[in-house]
Amino acid sequence: MADEERRTEDDVVAQDSSADAADTAEQGGETGREAELRAALEAAEEKAEDNWNQFLRARAELENIRRRAERDVQQARKYSVEKLAADLLPVKDSLEMGVQAAEEDGASVASLREGAELTLKMMEQVLERFGIALVDPLGEKFDPERHEAMAMQPSREHAPNTVMQVVQKGYALHDRLLRPAMVIVARSADEDGIDTRA
Repeated sequence: MADEERRTEDDVVAQDSSADAADTAEQGGETGREAELRAALEAAEEKAEDNWNQFLRARAELENIRRRAERDVQQARKYSVEKLAADLLPVKDSLEMGVQAAEEDGASVASLREGAELTLKMMEQVLERFGIALVDPLGEKFDPERHEAMAMQPSREHAPNTVMQVVQKGYALHDRLLRPAMVIVARSADEDGIDTRA
């Protein structure tokens, strides 16, 4: 009986020892796991810091790009006509020479006319280089998007709704109208009760 009690006590002690060993091993494992988690947290914080720094750099770069673009747009607006202005200067010089020539004693109408025609030709070349096209719709069908009607007149020679006279020529920059042509448009002579019989 004493042997049995001793065995039972030994079993209980052994069980307690193995439970203590398991607890110690478990605690050791948590300590190792804590170290892993701490290392993972530090790595995540480092990565977050790197990402934050990259974000700040990207935001600063975007702000610099925005400022540069704003400055470029201002410069473009300010100096957008620089090339046109440079090409118009010889036209102005030619006009000034024409005025000086007109003030001279021996100036003839023919020479002044010739100078004016040459200056006009220079001007037309400058406009053409910059894509500015003449809108001269004489004899064409009236187009309210490109022409401005000053008046309508009855006509036997022109078809109704046709431009019969151009009061002021228009101009277009590529496909955009700068100024409409001011025109007089024909209408049917019958509308005014004009006798159209021959």
